[in-house]
Amino acid sequence: MALDALLRKATERLAKAGSPSARLDAEVLLGHAIERDRTWLYTWGDKGCSKWQQARFDALVAARAQGYPVAYLTGEREFWGLRLMTSPDTLIPRPDTETLVALALRRAAQPQGRLLDIGTGTGAIALAFASERPGWQVIGVDLLPAAVALAQTNATQLGLGNARFQQSDWFSALAAPPEGAAFDVIVANPPYIAADDPHLKRGDVRFEPASALVADADGLADLLYLIVTAETYLSDSGWLMLEHGHGQAAELREAMRVAGYQNVETVRDLGGHERVTLGSLITV
Repeated sequence: MALDALLRKATERLAKAGSPSARLDAEVLLGHAIERDRTWLYTWGDKGCSKWQQARFDALVAARAQGYPVAYLTGEREFWGLRLMTSPDTLIPRPDTETLVALALRRAAQPQGRLLDIGTGTGAIALAFASERPGWQVIGVDLLPAAVALAQTNATQLGLGNARFQQSDWFSALAAPPEGAAFDVIVANPPYIAADDPHLKRGDVRFEPASALVADADGLADLLYLIVTAETYLSDSGWLMLEHGHGQAAELREAMRVAGYQNVETVRDLGGHERVTLGSLITV
């Protein structure tokens, strides 16, 4: 069967299964099955594939029709133009999080500095930043050893030697100043979904680790902890930047102001949702 015909059939199946991006899913999965990129598929759609490749593709489509995330099926996801390995041990990097990367770069114009990524997962935020700021020392921490290993593998494959990763329960493995060096920027995309949120039963999040999604206090507990604790690890002019749900911004701005942060603001993502709240230790 020609590749174009395989794509049409798979797209129809995924659309009926409820995929919001059926054609894209089919293209990515077919490219993965035959080890070609999507551009090649557009050019050579009249070509066929081996029985083994078609069987592999059919299995991938069947898994996707059951809701399994494409990024877990292919083992990779693009973020900030970087190809990252993914794993069911970590969240799947999402375009909304690129808002956090862009803000960190905007506030880190100096050629050298130190950035800390809390709960790094695949290392997406840390590695995107490190790719743009080679003079900076970038550290990512995660509670799960599997996540740390994955992030370090991504750094190695991308050749980003200015980023390193270590296991830590939030800040527990990091020495606070003056014993340890302060960070100029601390970023985090922590768990921020309430345990009873209906979105947990929809889409890709059904398959992602709950420990990286769900937080107490209606999803605010980890965000509030970071606001209070991060100050100890920031430089005198350091910035804290937190990704969060679009209904949490007002409470986080107030919590930052109460904690003594200056220049507190919330920035919207490309979809128009309040996505990242940030503040610094001095007025600028």
